[in-house]
Amino acid sequence: MRYIGAHVSTSGGVQNAPLNAAKIGANAFALFVKNQRQWSAKPLDKTSILEFKQNCKNAGVNPKHILPHDSYLINLGHYDDAKREQSFNAFLDEIERVSALGLELLNFHPGSHLNEISRSECLNLIAWCMNEAIKRTNGVKLVIENTAGQGSNLGYKFEHLAYLIDRIDDKSRVGVCIDTCHTFAAGYDIRTPQAYKKTMDEFDAVVGYEFLSAMHLNDSKFDLGCKKDRHESLGKGFLGLGAFKCIMNDERIGEIPMILETIDDSIWAEEIKILKNLQKG
Repeated sequence: MRYIGAHVSTSGGVQNAPLNAAKIGANAFALFVKNQRQWSAKPLDKTSILEFKQNCKNAGVNPKHILPHDSYLINLGHYDDAKREQSFNAFLDEIERVSALGLELLNFHPGSHLNEISRSECLNLIAWCMNEAIKRTNGVKLVIENTAGQGSNLGYKFEHLAYLIDRIDDKSRVGVCIDTCHTFAAGYDIRTPQAYKKTMDEFDAVVGYEFLSAMHLNDSKFDLGCKKDRHESLGKGFLGLGAFKCIMNDERIGEIPMILETIDDSIWAEEIKILKNLQKG
C-alpha cells in the first residue's frame, strides 16, 4: 500500500493539518510544526497537541506516515559559529515539537557552505550537528532531503547523503527523503523505466534503500540537470507521469510517506488519485 498526501496548511494551528489532509483524500501528509520563516515561536500548547493527535486518528493517518519539515532558516553547515549555533538550537526545538506531537520523522535540508568553506567542511559541520541533536533528543528520525544543487546548497549528490549517514553514530535515527524534482534538477534521470532503474540502483549502491524514509513527489518546471528548485504539477513538467509510474510500482520502496509539494493545491486530491491509478494491481 502507498501512503500519499501533500504538505498541508497549519493555518489556525497544527491541529488543523490532519483535517486538511482528510479533505484531499490523503493517508499521509507533511506540515510545518512552527512558522518556517521565523526563528522562534511560542511552545505548542497541550490542547493543540491533543487535538492534533485526535484529528490524526479521525483522519485515519498513522503518525509514521506524517512528515514534518523544519524551518527554511536553519543551516546546520553554516561557517559562522554563532549562526550555526542559532540554527542548531532551532533544529533542537523542531525535534522537540515533533516529539511532543507523537511523530517519528523530521525532514530537513542538509545545509549550505555559502561559498565560505569547502564542501567537506560543511558536511562535517552538518554531521556534527546531527549527532549532537540525536544525543540530546529521543526517538525522532532525522530525514535528510536531497537538494537540486541550487546555489551553495549541499545534498544534491547521493554521495553527499552517504557522507552524512556514514558519520552518524546512531544510524537508526537517520534517513533520506528523495524529492523527485530535486533529483531530476541535480542531473539524475528518472523519466523512463530504464533511466529510473539506473538512478535508483545508483542510489541503492551509494546510500541504500534501507535509508529511504520518505519521498516528495513533484514534477519539474525545468529540464534535466537545471539545478533549479522549481516544482510543477504532476505530468505538466519535464519529468512527466512516467517517473511517477516507476515510483508507484517500485517494490523496493517501503511503506513511507509520499508527499506532494506541487504548485496547485486545488488539484492535490486529483493528483493523489492519479498516483494511485499509476500503481499496478
